[in-house]
Amino acid sequence: QVQLVESGGGLVQAGGSLRLSCAASGRSFSSDAMGWFRQVPGKEREFVARVSWNGGRTYYSDSVKGRFTISRDNAKNTVYLQMNNLQPEGRAVYYCAGRGSMYDYIAPENYDYWGQGTQVTVSS
Repeated sequence: QVQLVESGGGLVQAGGSLRLSCAASGRSFSSDAMGWFRQVPGKEREFVARVSWNGGRTYYSDSVKGRFTISRDNAKNTVYLQMNNLQPEGRAVYYCAGRGSMYDYIAPENYDYWGQGTQVTVSS
């Protein structure tokens, strides 16, 4: 099994940037696609971005496209989410997740393993 630990969350002003990291340990995750999701209290977990196993393909939700960038470094067993021009609606707990389905990659129930999440707060 793969264990995921997210980091890099915090408080940022609207328009600012943060870079989240997701460090993997256990078995190698280099053959798995990886995704980022976010969740606010009382709402369902929302797809943010996905990267293919080798980083060659990326997918984004419409709400973050053009502002967020997902990437990975398999040699470092780490996935990143660069978030630019953060807005107050970006306030959430951000989760890293592994595998999922290439045919329905926005569905959180299709991902096999998850991190514990990191809080991002955006002040207006």
